[in-house]
Amino acid sequence: MNSSRPCLEVFTAFLRLGLTSFGGPIAHLGYFRTELVLRRRWIDEAGYADLVALCQFLPGPASSQVGFALGVIRAGRLAGGLAAWAGFTLPSALVLLGFALVTTRFSDPSAVAFLHGLKLVAVAVVAQAVWGMARSLAPDGRRAGIALAAMATVLLLPESTVQVSVIGVAALFGLLLCRDAPPTPTGELHVPVGKRGGACALLLFAALLLLPLILPALFAPPAARLFDAFYRSGALVFGGGHVVLPLLQSAVVSPGWVNEASFTAGYGLTQAMPGPLFTFAAYLGAIATPLANPLAGAAIAVLAIFLPGLLLVYGVLPFWDGLRRRPGLQAAMRGANAAVVGILGAALYTPVWTSAVLRPGDVALAVAGFLLLTVWRVAPWIMLCLVTAGAILAELA
Repeated sequence: MNSSRPCLEVFTAFLRLGLTSFGGPIAHLGYFRTELVLRRRWIDEAGYADLVALCQFLPGPASSQVGFALGVIRAGRLAGGLAAWAGFTLPSALVLLGFALVTTRFSDPSAVAFLHGLKLVAVAVVAQAVWGMARSLAPDGRRAGIALAAMATVLLLPESTVQVSVIGVAALFGLLLCRDAPPTPTGELHVPVGKRGGACALLLFAALLLLPLILPALFAPPAARLFDAFYRSGALVFGGGHVVLPLLQSAVVSPGWVNEASFTAGYGLTQAMPGPLFTFAAYLGAIATPLANPLAGAAIAVLAIFLPGLLLVYGVLPFWDGLRRRPGLQAAMRGANAAVVGILGAALYTPVWTSAVLRPGDVALAVAGFLLLTVWRVAPWIMLCLVTAGAILAELA
């Protein structure tokens, strides 16, 4: 058999998923299970559950990490994982790149109202994420307290280094306060990754994270600074794709690379895309000011934001069975995940709410979008159409 056939099979399977998987990371995992576990039988239920547990434990985009790992398992090598990632990521990344290329031409009132509607969509989506994550990641008084303290700290000290410190301190509090939660089920997962290959991936992950601090001169060129900003954002995402919002805001809005209005509008449109939320990076990289070439900026941003999560899952796969049995590590992650809820709650206020809600009618549209998602459970793209239509009608009335 041609050795490229397994990779082609992986790519086509995930390209189909990348075109049709709406609804966010949890929904993506459901699509994966239906298509790859039940229909194609690439892995059994127990193995899939173990894989999902690993990717929810690690920082990074969980659905993309699961897809990458499934590609590695199916093809038996790293190329299969890269094929899975490319198929799942490219559709929405290309659409968002196209949006970035034309958005600067929007100047008539209806187009301006459309962009404003996208910002209100972002309010509804982030509010839904905060609500859902608070219920699952901060379900008791201790973790709710950690989340509240994290939110207050980030609002008072809005620097990216503070966010990282907050997650680290919260992990320590989790180690002290969250040991009595139910233990994570254990099991075995057989993958074609050796411990030496896994260790190399982990070393590369750490090197790319620490080198800008050790040798800042290497990251002085614009392309290197852009890579570092998106790599660092992707490396620190705990608890789901929405958590990347405050990290990216700090990385590209705070230094003036992207203005808040464009940032929030692009995030709103991303909600209507299939595939991973991290493809928001394609839009941001294309409009960020460090690089004059939007295609190069988009490519660097997309590769950089996904790379740490893929390196981590590839690196940890051969060690996962031993790590997941340690209750102390599980307790620390509970504290870190609770802090993530607070950090995302702070992002809901600024920049999302402050840049989108400008008048009383905006409040009504944002609340309507939130209710459409949480009460009536409509698809995100339908909510986007309704809210943006409402914003256009309000502007033209």
